[in-house]
Amino acid sequence: MYAIIEESGQQFRVEEGQVLQIDHREAEPGAKLTFERVLLVADEKGTRVGKPLVKGAKVTAEVVGPSQGPKLEIVQVRRRKSSRRHIGHRQRYLTVRVTGIKE
Repeated sequence: MYAIIEESGQQFRVEEGQVLQIDHREAEPGAKLTFERVLLVADEKGTRVGKPLVKGAKVTAEVVGPSQGPKLEIVQVRRRKSSRRHIGHRQRYLTVRVTGIKE
């Protein structure tokens, strides 16, 4: 069984037990999250596609904790000006584990 959910403008294909990274928000490890924007649910009975959402479908998840993406380095160099700028960035994420898909 799997579902496609929409979270923060992105779509994720999720199954029970799957670990995924969503945009950062304040949440304690062990807290429960519910995703109600379910676009599609598929199981052995068939596939239900929402118009735009599947009515009554929910995906529950447990917060594992915060995490960070890879380090991105931005270097700007202006030729012949002795001008350089070096900036780094790491995107913050929230790691969650999907615990259930309900129709």
